[in-house]
Amino acid sequence: MSSAVLTISSKNYGAWALRGWLMARFAGLDFTERVIPPDDPAMKAEMLLLSSSIRVPCLEHDGARVWDTLAIGEYLNEIRPEAALLPADRAVRAHCRAICGEMHSGFSALRSSLPMNIKGHFPKFKLWSRAQADVDRIVAIWTECLQAYAGPYLFGTRPCIADAMFAPVVTRFLTYEVALDAPCADYCRTIMALAPMQEWVEAARAEPDEIDELDAEF
Repeated sequence: MSSAVLTISSKNYGAWALRGWLMARFAGLDFTERVIPPDDPAMKAEMLLLSSSIRVPCLEHDGARVWDTLAIGEYLNEIRPEAALLPADRAVRAHCRAICGEMHSGFSALRSSLPMNIKGHFPKFKLWSRAQADVDRIVAIWTECLQAYAGPYLFGTRPCIADAMFAPVVTRFLTYEVALDAPCADYCRTIMALAPMQEWVEAARAEPDEIDELDAEF
């Protein structure tokens, strides 16, 4: 049995859980999943943005307990430097950390109006202006990275922390059919084609639990 344990929530709705889980997979860490049911009151509040994210994801490994997603990424980069979760170049690494931090702390309009729901599909979804501004900023980030580092991932030829941080956004864009230009649409397809993403999506679609408040009808 793995000595690492990653506590996560619903795979259909859990954006932060997906980020931490992908980072661990990108790092090649052998871990056991501990899943908190999405109908758990505290977990439900967390996914409905009614409480701060303090329970998931949480990584326990070799005596360490790390529960903030960015901290999990930094920890994994320390213990698995060969996975290159952060770029080797100092300036590029700073750029990566900056956009990860922006994703970590920002885009509240996008989070609230387009909640992650992998099983959902809401075509012709109307974005309100603040959510559209968040979409435009994300597109600008992706475009800058894909042009600067030549893709297919945000910082080059292998997925890193930044791709894990933006992966839930990719699922949101697909769920709500957000219009994207060709390079960003290609990036979404690249992320969704990753074996770990396909594994996560398959599990999300098989998930029996539902959170009615997140299954809004549009």
